[in-house]
Amino acid sequence: MFCGKAFFVEKMEDQKQTSFTFEIDNFSEKEGLIRSPNFFSGGCEWFVDLYPKGYGIEDHLSTFLCVANPESLLLGWKRRAILSLVLSNESGKRLYGTFRNGPPCKTFCAQFPAWGWANAIPLEKLHENGFMEKNKLIVQLKVQVLEVVDEAEVTGKETLDVNGFQVLYCEVGQVTNIFAKHPDIALNFIPKSQLVKTTYMHLLMGLIEKLNKPPRSFTKNELSDTRMELTDLTKAGFKLDWLKEKLDEISLELKKSNDDGSVSSYSSRAQQMEEKLQELEKQVKNLNLELDTEKVKSAAEVLLLEQTVSDLRDELSMIKPRSTPKDVLEGVVLSWEVLDYPDLSNEEVE
Repeated sequence: MFCGKAFFVEKMEDQKQTSFTFEIDNFSEKEGLIRSPNFFSGGCEWFVDLYPKGYGIEDHLSTFLCVANPESLLLGWKRRAILSLVLSNESGKRLYGTFRNGPPCKTFCAQFPAWGWANAIPLEKLHENGFMEKNKLIVQLKVQVLEVVDEAEVTGKETLDVNGFQVLYCEVGQVTNIFAKHPDIALNFIPKSQLVKTTYMHLLMGLIEKLNKPPRSFTKNELSDTRMELTDLTKAGFKLDWLKEKLDEISLELKKSNDDGSVSSYSSRAQQMEEKLQELEKQVKNLNLELDTEKVKSAAEVLLLEQTVSDLRDELSMIKPRSTPKDVLEGVVLSWEVLDYPDLSNEEVE
């Protein structure tokens, strides 16, 4: 809510240039949005929004020039204007001004009816002792409208300039937010071609969107490609330390997730091997039991055979030698002994 004085001066010989000034009393006590009264320039109404605690950047004062009643604007409505902002104290000492690099030329449209300075001045500096006299902040805004379009055909390919980058209307909000949070992001940007700058801005927006995905949705190849994109954008001059930190966090979380998965996989594998080992041990035990049974069975047969041989010998000793030639009988006996059965006479037979 506005609290203070406001006035504007519109040159009669050039109605496209307007100077608007308003004063904010007891500034240090302000917490929420401060909105100025409406003023006219370029055939439409405007107002100024000021955020004492910052908007998008919490440690800076933020201020924006806005078109009044944006919901009533026709599709294709456009104003291209040169803007300048000065923040000063009671004695007129300039605290902040946009003249250092020349006043920016900005385009307002039905889709994006506001533009401003999210990082106008650090709050720490603004609240230094003696910096603002009588706790009063004076805001002066100059608007020179260069182009007026009330209605036009919209193709969806119209672009606006955001800090030297031509971006589509639908992308203006996202790009403006990037510059609001990271005002020095393109200070060292190398390419000068507008087409190349637009291409790199699209790559940057795509990278930001990609890094907003859940870490576990990345594959190893996607993570590698993302790091290469970040490297290319950095080489072009973008300052992207904040994105590198985020990518490193994703890499670390993904690695931790994979390590946990490996441990889980190892435990599962070990359990399967343990179960397989138990099954094999059971099979071996059963085979040993079968073998023992066969050994007992074989031992009984050998004992029976030995008993038969013994009986034959006894019988042979009682009959006449002529009945059965001795060498033939001994050959039969020897033929059995050649089989070399183990002596199981002392083993217990079940």
